[in-house]
Amino acid sequence: MSTVTFLMDGEETVIEAEAGKTLLALGLEHGLPIEHACGGNGFCTTCLCTVHSGMEYLSPRSDREENMGIVGDDTRLGCQAKVLGTGDVTVTVESL
Repeated sequence: MSTVTFLMDGEETVIEAEAGKTLLALGLEHGLPIEHACGGNGFCTTCLCTVHSGMEYLSPRSDREENMGIVGDDTRLGCQAKVLGTGDVTVTVESL
């Protein structure tokens, strides 16, 4: 099983990550205040994450991300990035 380390407001939260879950879903399930104005449907950028390590352990960038202009090497939408379950990931997300 993978872990996802969320860095928010100077705090570090490490979560065991089930394969196939999005970064947004994992964070919300563990009480992290991750904004998601469109309900996690990939139509806004409020759950934007900076991936510090483990990008290769996330699903490929989706068409929705590319349509929203998310093309940077270290950025993903939390609602679209699914954990593959093969390695550890560290991300920063903005809190509400």
